[in-house]
Amino acid sequence: MSQDLSAKIRSVALVGHGAAGKTTLAESLLAATGAITTRGSVEKGNTVCDFDPVEKDLGHSLQSALVSVDWAGTQIHVVDTPGYPDFAGQAIGALAAVDTALVVINAQTGIELSTERMFNLAGERGLCRMIVINKIDADNVDLPALVADIRERFGKQCLLLDLPVHHGEEVVELLGHDDGESDFESVSAAHRALIDQIIEEDDSLMARYLEDGADPSLDELHAPFEKALRAGHLIPILFVSSRTGAGVPQLLDALAKLAPNPAEGNPPPFYRGEPGQEPEAFAAQPDDSLHVLAHVFKVVMDPFIGKMGVFRVHQGTVRRDGQLFVGSAKRPFKVAHLYRLQGKDYVEVPALVPGDIGAVAKVEEIEFDSVLHDSHDEDHIHLKPLEFPQPMQGLAVETRRKGDEQRLFEILHKLELEDPCFKVERHPGTNETVIRGLGEMHLRAKMARMQQQFKLELDTHAPQIAYRETITANAEGHCRHKKQSGGAGQFGEVMLRVEPLERGAGFEFVDVVKGGAIPGVFMAAVEKGVRQALADGVVAGFPVHDIRVTVYDGKTHAVDGKDIAFVSAGRKATIDAIRLAKPMVLEPLVNIEVLSPEASIGDLTGDLASKRGQVTGTQPRADGNVSISALIPLAELDEYQGRLKSLTGGKGSYSITFSHYAQVPAQTQQQLASNFKAEALADD
Repeated sequence: MSQDLSAKIRSVALVGHGAAGKTTLAESLLAATGAITTRGSVEKGNTVCDFDPVEKDLGHSLQSALVSVDWAGTQIHVVDTPGYPDFAGQAIGALAAVDTALVVINAQTGIELSTERMFNLAGERGLCRMIVINKIDADNVDLPALVADIRERFGKQCLLLDLPVHHGEEVVELLGHDDGESDFESVSAAHRALIDQIIEEDDSLMARYLEDGADPSLDELHAPFEKALRAGHLIPILFVSSRTGAGVPQLLDALAKLAPNPAEGNPPPFYRGEPGQEPEAFAAQPDDSLHVLAHVFKVVMDPFIGKMGVFRVHQGTVRRDGQLFVGSAKRPFKVAHLYRLQGKDYVEVPALVPGDIGAVAKVEEIEFDSVLHDSHDEDHIHLKPLEFPQPMQGLAVETRRKGDEQRLFEILHKLELEDPCFKVERHPGTNETVIRGLGEMHLRAKMARMQQQFKLELDTHAPQIAYRETITANAEGHCRHKKQSGGAGQFGEVMLRVEPLERGAGFEFVDVVKGGAIPGVFMAAVEKGVRQALADGVVAGFPVHDIRVTVYDGKTHAVDGKDIAFVSAGRKATIDAIRLAKPMVLEPLVNIEVLSPEASIGDLTGDLASKRGQVTGTQPRADGNVSISALIPLAELDEYQGRLKSLTGGKGSYSITFSHYAQVPAQTQQQLASNFKAEALADD
C-alpha cells in the first residue's frame, strides 16, 4: 500500500459561530507559513477566504473557502466555513471533506449557537475535534470560566494542549513542558492531566508509566493520542490570537504532528447500494494506487470558469487528462484541468492523492454529494449523506422587467445547485416563485448576489405559508367516470380506500385489484389521478401528505376504457374518500433562537407568547446577551425582523430551524377552507 504522500496531508475545517474569528485565523495560518506576505483583515475586505463582493460588503463569510499551507513538511488543507446559522449548509457540507474539525470559540462571547451545533455534528460524523479559543488578548475575557464552561457543556475529555502566557501575548504547549508559568492553571497539573488521559489508550504504556513514573516520549504518545482523538476520549483545547499571531505556531505544530492523516482518521462512511439490495458498508483505502474514489462536497457556479465541482479524494489518484465517472453514469468525462483552490485562485496541479482537496470545472453531470470514480466497480458507492436543516424562511420573487422570467429560473437553478439549504419552489396555483432559505440574512445574501453578479432586478413579497393537509381516519371513495360524445366514449370506474400514515411518512400507493377488474395498463393512470388530487388538496388547496391510498376494485369497458377516464376516476375517488376521512390542515412549526440584550427578555418572551409561541428555555451569554429558545408557528413570524428590531433597539438577531408539522387552530382551518372555496368559485 502506497501512503507516503497522504501521510503528509492534513485536512481540517474551521467551524464555529459567526464573529469567532475563523477567517482571520485562516489568514494568520497563511501568514505564519509564508503563503502570504501580508495578513489581510475582514474589516478591510482583503482576506484570502472572503473574496466574494457580497461577503466583503457584509463583513462575514457566506460560503466555505479553501486554502492550503505547508508547515514542517506537512500540507494542511483548511476549509474556512461561515458561522452564522443562516449559512449552515456550507459549514455542514465541509464536514464531509475533512478528518478534523477545529471548533473556534470567541473568548469574549463564549459558546454560542453554531459552536455547539457544529461541535455535535462533527462528533456524529466521527471527525476528530479540537477546540481553538480565539481572541485571547481581547479585553474583559475570563479564560478560566470559559474553559470550565467548555468542560461542562462538552465533557471532561476537553483538556488543555497549551496555555496562554503574559496576558495572551504568548502560548506554551503542554505535551513537552511540565513546568513554567501561564496566565491561569498550573502548567504542571495541565501537563499531567493530558499525559494521564493519553496513556489510558495504551495498556502497556500505562503499565510502564505507573511503574517508573517517567513521561513517555512524544513519539510513544503519538499513537495513543490519535486513538483518543478518534474515539472522542480527548478533545484538545488550544489558545490563539488570530490578530497578533500568538499561539498560531503551536496550532500549526498540533495539526502537523498530532492531527490525523487520511489513514489515521476515522474512515469515511461509504456504502455500496446496488438497486434493490440492502446497502453494505464500503471501506475506502487511502492508497494512491487503487481505483479512484472521491466525493463532491461543494459546487461553485463561477461566473468565469463555469460549474466547478470541489471534491475530497479518499482513494486512488486523480490525474489531469484522466477519466472519471460521476455516480452510476455510463460515460466518463475527461479531467481536462485539475485545480487546487487557494481562496479565489485556481492553482492547476497534475495530480491529487488521498487526503487532497481539489476541483474540476465544466462538468455538468457533477452535483453536490456526487461520488467520482474511475471504474464501474464503484458505480453504486455512496457516502452517507449529511443531515441539513430544512429551509423554511420564504420569499416570493418576481422580475421587474418582462422577459426576464426564463433568466430568473436559470439563475435560481444555479444558486440551488451551490447551496443544499437553498430551495426554489414554483406554485402554479398562486403563480408564485418562492425561494426558501435558513433565515432572512440567507435570503438577503442571495438577493444581493442576483443583483450584483447577475444584474437581475427583482420585486419581493411574503409568500404563502407552506401548509399541508392530511387525514385522521380511514375512509373509502368511489367514482365512475362515463362520458359519451357521439363517437368513442370514456369509461373508468375506481374504488379505493385511504388511511392515515405516521407524520412525515409521505404517500403510499397500493394496488390490490384482483381478476383484472382494472387492467394493469390503466393502473398508472389511476395513480396519476390520485397524485393530482393529493397535489391540489381537498380542504384548503394544500398538498395532502402522510396518506396511503389502496385501490381495491373497479371496472373498465372493452372499447371506452381509456387512460383519461381512469385519471379522472382516480382523482375524484380520492377527493371523495379524503372528505370522509376527517381531514385537517397542518402548519409548519419552527424552533427559533433569539439573541438579544438581557434587558429585552421580558418584551421578547411576551411577544413570542402572543404569537402562539412556547418559550422552551433561556441561556445567558458571556457578553451580556441572552439566548431565548422557543417553538412557534412559521405563520406567526411574518415581519418578525421588524418587531425584533423595535423590541431590542436594533441589537437582536434570530435564527430558525424546522421542527415539525402540527394541526392549525380550528378557526384558522375554517378561514383557509373558506378562502379556498372562494377562489374555486372565482375560477368558475
